[in-house]
Amino acid sequence: MTAHDRRLSFGIKTSQMGLTYGEIQRVWREADQIPVFEHAWLWDHMVPLRGDITGAALEAWTLLAALAAQTVRLRLGVIVTSNRLRPPALLAKMAATVDVIAGGRLEFGIGAGGSRVAVANPVVREFEAYGVPLVSPGEAVRDLAQSCSLIRQMWTRDEPFDFHGHSIHLKNAVCEPRPVQKPHPPILIGGAGDRVLRIVAEHADIWNYPGPPSAEFRRKDQVLAEHCAAIGRDPGEILRSMQTVVRCDDPQAPAATRALLLEMIDAGVTHLVIAPVLAGRSPQWLADQIIEPVLEEAAQR
Repeated sequence: MTAHDRRLSFGIKTSQMGLTYGEIQRVWREADQIPVFEHAWLWDHMVPLRGDITGAALEAWTLLAALAAQTVRLRLGVIVTSNRLRPPALLAKMAATVDVIAGGRLEFGIGAGGSRVAVANPVVREFEAYGVPLVSPGEAVRDLAQSCSLIRQMWTRDEPFDFHGHSIHLKNAVCEPRPVQKPHPPILIGGAGDRVLRIVAEHADIWNYPGPPSAEFRRKDQVLAEHCAAIGRDPGEILRSMQTVVRCDDPQAPAATRALLLEMIDAGVTHLVIAPVLAGRSPQWLADQIIEPVLEEAAQR
């Protein structure tokens, strides 16, 4: 079975920029009651990436733990956790704790997390505010690979172990309790660079492509398949994922979003995430106006 043959799943994402805890809590609780939403996601930044730096931006993993305790059905995670903001051993411990709280519903999303590529890079203001060093793109990708290897070992090794990477050295590393899910929670990796795609091939269950279902996506999908072939892995084991923003106060948004989601599905994407600017609408509105019609149309194709 390939990723193209697998059934569709839809998720909702509440990017915390400018939202209160109560607003996010309401959306997640309601989505947890709507069967077409199978997963829910947060955004991982310490400050808004645009506008006033003093705007609200709740921290993702502490918020995820709170939401895990208040939902019963949704799978949940962060699209995507920045590998730059937390030491990977600590992140493994945090994620294991959330999976325990959620009763085995975590999907672990991670990405390189930004690098020193341009003065206009929006993560610069965040990294400067929190004392996070900017590194080169090559170092960011190398650190992502190191973190994925370490985190998987933290979740699966029975005994304390030593770890010696290019920038991390641990003695008697241990993660107890380990995640509920065995051998570990599904790993979602976001990114599109060729070196990131090698990490996707080696570690990911889900690949989140940060863009539309364009010719470039198809090219990157082929690169991923080549990386999988090089290590003897079936690329169909990896779900393809995309996300899209929906401005619910735009009267054109439902039709435009339905068309875009169907393009994603035609391109082989089965893991679909909607990040709404609700503007007074509800998750049920998204289900009725966008997801249900897309499911009906996709079933007829």
